[in-house]
Amino acid sequence: MNEINRLDGSKNLQAICIGGGCFWCTEAVFVQVRGIVDVESGYSNGQTRDPGYEAVCTGSTGHNEVVKLVYDPAEISTREILEIFFVIHDPTTLNRQGNDSGTQYRSGIYFATPDQRDVARDVIAEMAASGAYSRPIVTEVVPVDNYWAAEDYHQDFFARNPNQGYCMAVAAPKVAKFRNTFARLQKA
Repeated sequence: MNEINRLDGSKNLQAICIGGGCFWCTEAVFVQVRGIVDVESGYSNGQTRDPGYEAVCTGSTGHNEVVKLVYDPAEISTREILEIFFVIHDPTTLNRQGNDSGTQYRSGIYFATPDQRDVARDVIAEMAASGAYSRPIVTEVVPVDNYWAAEDYHQDFFARNPNQGYCMAVAAPKVAKFRNTFARLQKA
């Protein structure tokens, strides 16, 4: 589905896409967050229609590996989502997270509403002013565009493969950092 805002009309749900490196890691954290009702790994903000993983990995499609978060703003705010996002990845490395490098691993917030854009800009400005990072924040904040769900084998990857090497070395520490920092936001 190319539109991220086709949501169940019975609730006041919102959707936003965020990219903070490998989507396996980001998904592993956000499936545990209270108020997040769906997490889907996907590709966003590139030029190619319906790209596949191998093409995205070449960097030639322009897409970023993202997670689409569908959330209930009555339970969790956009600000809280972004606070978690900035704790679990390094927003100061251009086109890189750890050993993963390429434009598909860039730090990005892909908003669906003007309010999400404004909150993202405010959070980034506050973090930059706080001196929390020794380098400038390079997270792009742009409207979501050309979003596509990733292949089925990428969905719930960490939950299905917790002992896989990458999951143990990279995703598990991010999950632990979330649990230690945001215990109040964990699902029961």
